[in-house]
Amino acid sequence: MPTPLSQIPPGNNPLADLPIDLPADSPIDSLAQRIANLPTSSGVYQYFDHKNRLLYIGKAKNLKNRIKSYFKLSPTEVAPNPKTSPRIQMMVSQIAFIQTILVQNEQDALILENSLIKQLKPKYNILLRDDKTYPYIYIDMSEDFPTPAITRKIIKKKAIKYFGPYTTGAKEILESLYELLPLVQKKSCAGGKKACLFYQIKRCPAPCEGKITPQAYHATINETIALIQNKNKLIALLEAKMLSLSEMMRFEEATIYRDRIKKLGGIESFSQIDLKKLYDLDVFALVSEGKNAILIKLFMREGKIVSSNFEHLKSECGFDENSIYKQAIINHYQEEVPLPPSQILLPHIGVPEDMVELQDFLLQKTGKKIPILSPQKGEKKDLISLAFKNAKEILRLQSNRSYAEDMLLSDLKDLLELASVPYRFEVFDTSHHAGTNPVGAMVVYENMDFIKDAYRRYNLSTQDEYSQMREMLLRRVGDFANNPPPHLWVIDGGKAQINLAKEILESSASNVEVIGIAKEKIDTKAHRAKGSAKDTLYTLNTSFSLKPSDKRLQFLQKLRDEAHRYAITYHRQKKQKDMQKVSILEQKGIGKASVKKLLDFFGSFEAIDNASPEELEQVLGKRVGLCD
Repeated sequence: MPTPLSQIPPGNNPLADLPIDLPADSPIDSLAQRIANLPTSSGVYQYFDHKNRLLYIGKAKNLKNRIKSYFKLSPTEVAPNPKTSPRIQMMVSQIAFIQTILVQNEQDALILENSLIKQLKPKYNILLRDDKTYPYIYIDMSEDFPTPAITRKIIKKKAIKYFGPYTTGAKEILESLYELLPLVQKKSCAGGKKACLFYQIKRCPAPCEGKITPQAYHATINETIALIQNKNKLIALLEAKMLSLSEMMRFEEATIYRDRIKKLGGIESFSQIDLKKLYDLDVFALVSEGKNAILIKLFMREGKIVSSNFEHLKSECGFDENSIYKQAIINHYQEEVPLPPSQILLPHIGVPEDMVELQDFLLQKTGKKIPILSPQKGEKKDLISLAFKNAKEILRLQSNRSYAEDMLLSDLKDLLELASVPYRFEVFDTSHHAGTNPVGAMVVYENMDFIKDAYRRYNLSTQDEYSQMREMLLRRVGDFANNPPPHLWVIDGGKAQINLAKEILESSASNVEVIGIAKEKIDTKAHRAKGSAKDTLYTLNTSFSLKPSDKRLQFLQKLRDEAHRYAITYHRQKKQKDMQKVSILEQKGIGKASVKKLLDFFGSFEAIDNASPEELEQVLGKRVGLCD
């Protein structure tokens, strides 16, 4: 049996702050008896197969009625309900037992369901990872000399004007505004006493010396707002600046503008959309084909699409559109946003009960009623058609690009006897020198790319490699609630490390598989010759070697080598900083032997810095002056 949710470590338990009732496991002999004894209250249900693997997580206002709807019950058998989709029937045919979690109300069930899907990643639930809060540009119009800035949260003032959300390019827009217009460069400038360099290069109007009035400055702010709202005009000004720099042979500066223009042109296909009515709308649309799907999001404010984003989803088990739209809305609005829409548009409304619950959720999070609509005609219907058109084109490009890798990943699944195709990888490695400066690194790979924003570095405290790997993996598992797990862990190591990782994963009940890749040893040293290294692959049940020319081995080596590069780079950075600290201590009259004594006793330079003179004297047997 998986570890009960009540036993998940506190930092990794999404149930910790919810008023729930976890019923004790009852000795029910059959699935039919379990269904017959289900509670009728609100809650979350979990389906498991005969190998105790989590298949699906759902929520219900009435657990008994909802779960019974999946089945066709008779005195002689429990079968999938033939009225459900083939995907659901396939899932139900694998159910061996059911667990339920009772909650006090439907809102708790909605939030708990979403949290558990992220943390436990069941086979038949689609996990959406794009749950970050997008940035907004804001201006405090109550100030005499306001300046545009970026925020992801609501500013607690009355005269704040927001623009966005921006899925990309917010920083580039802000930098461009400050370079193209004579804006006050810093908030502190308005209260200064003397004009600075920015005034001399005509980048600031110098309100500090009274060279501009608030009324005149507000004309500049109006121009700023006009550029924020008209991306094409902003890009045109940047292009003119780039050409001017090129003509002056200042190519490095021109390249900066070229890259900025490219970043701001990310939603060029929507730039001509300008509705007569000043709608504030968020549009979600899902397009799927085979094992691939694209979820696209359009954000319209005051009748113009200000930004868009998409998420590439992969699944061997099909796509439940209603669940994906529901999860996307919860992810996007789980934190209070500065500029919420007046309406949310979907291509179709799935389960009406779910939409009502989502609207209640939005009211709770935003403080305003936000209808979720599926328009059948007019401009709003055209917006959904536009979203579909773009999602289909993105899916076509992504599918063509990923075909070869999808085949490779499918071969890996068969080779390693994995339960499902691994689409997202987390790869772990550690680095140290004779036990000093131990660090860990995690790199992430998905959709044919290393996802560098998802990389993580770990300062480790233990000395041996086994303990270092344990420390790092425990910390990663502890973050599953905030950063959902992948499909597969790739560990730099062999059987011992695989067993360690599996033990740690079982403590979280997360649906993650593990493999190891151990470097070939020549004269007790790791052999890294590209194209010829005979590394060994490990699973829980076996180990084997592939030919160096095998594409599957080369793919895993590429992942392992990137984790090694990231780990050793961080280790060298730490080592360099410590060498600088040793040099400083030596300059203060403390020799290398004394430095080693201090490090052996205190464990780190930070602890040495925080130690009192008496503690230092106790270790070294003499008075030292580290605070000089």
